[in-house]
Amino acid sequence: MPLTIATDFIYLASQSPRRSQLLDQLGVRHELLLPDADEDAEGLEKVWPNEAPKNYVRRVTGLKLAAAQQRLERRQLPPALILCADTTVALGMTIFGKPESADDAKRILRSLSNRPHRVTTAIALGLGDRQTSACSESWVTFADMGEQDIDAYVATGEPMGKAGAYAVQGRAAAHIAQISGSYSGIMGLPLYETAQALRTLGFSF
Repeated sequence: MPLTIATDFIYLASQSPRRSQLLDQLGVRHELLLPDADEDAEGLEKVWPNEAPKNYVRRVTGLKLAAAQQRLERRQLPPALILCADTTVALGMTIFGKPESADDAKRILRSLSNRPHRVTTAIALGLGDRQTSACSESWVTFADMGEQDIDAYVATGEPMGKAGAYAVQGRAAAHIAQISGSYSGIMGLPLYETAQALRTLGFSF
């Protein structure tokens, strides 16, 4: 018999408003399950030496799910599926996380200018020991961005808090020459893989 989930909502363990908007696009009702103030959420995203980008993003997403499951139990909230995701931008084996400053954002954008790079988003979904995961890999190519282009984009503030120092759905689109793969995956939540994972665990929407 196929698995079924009794609840009509899921928990989204992510502070990203874009992931919430993408779930809305699917018609999936969700509630946020965000870290407590004393949780080291950023610490989960540390890169191991010589770690491949795909391995990194899968590992981090698994850690996020484990932390969210503990959070749910600690808060004694009603049980429901928990969705976690993580996105990484990589050029070869070099992983570009969220910029630490405006200068760091400029450095990252210079590296990505006029060179194809990978955007990998992993998802993990689970309730107790019933879990599934998936990974989406896409390619993005920026046009040749000059210093004035980079300075102007960074001045908008948009690169801050974004993996790879850009948001594909924002002003960065003016500089993106080509995309191959999942647009929603580049945004931070691949909708096809997410829908498949939800159905696999018996969630109807």
